[in-house]
Amino acid sequence: MAGETIITVVGNLTADPELRFTNSGAAVASFTVASTPRTFDRQANEWKDGDALFMRCSVWREAAENVAESLTKGMRVIVQGRLTQRSYETQQGEKRTVVEMQVDEVGPSLRYASAKVTRTPRSGGGGGNQSGGFGGGGNQGGFGQQGGGYGGGQQGGGFGSSGGGQQNDPWASAGPASSGGSFNDEPPF
Repeated sequence: MAGETIITVVGNLTADPELRFTNSGAAVASFTVASTPRTFDRQANEWKDGDALFMRCSVWREAAENVAESLTKGMRVIVQGRLTQRSYETQQGEKRTVVEMQVDEVGPSLRYASAKVTRTPRSGGGGGNQSGGFGGGGNQGGFGQQGGGYGGGQQGGGFGSSGGGQQNDPWASAGPASSGGSFNDEPPF
């Protein structure tokens, strides 16, 4: 949407994400990211921490469940989203305004850690359950082609394939072991 402020924040989670469900059943996970700038002081020959930014974040629906399942207190994360401003009144009658982030993307930072990504099975939407779509999802898979595609689905294959996973992967059988030890410049398709 035009006029929205999109930012990326890198920092550490101050607590485990809190997962809640709305009355309509939509999942929402809330968490706070602490981002502390560091600068090198040449005169003292040491790193100095600046003032920390504590950004309150919320993520919705399936992503919320994935966040609650995957991320824990202290993890270094990269969060991208839209800043929103909200006003409320305290129990003492004081009016307050807070700036929060509505998260679009979130993941662990791999700068000081490693992670193993596991795709969750999709129940529809988000990539086209029947006729493809980037990222696939569902039984058909992928990148605008039925049954194939980038990422594929449960029955989908790799990028641009027509389904079937590894058995239709032209690169899976290419190489010296499958071609009798000889090298062939021609691709296997």
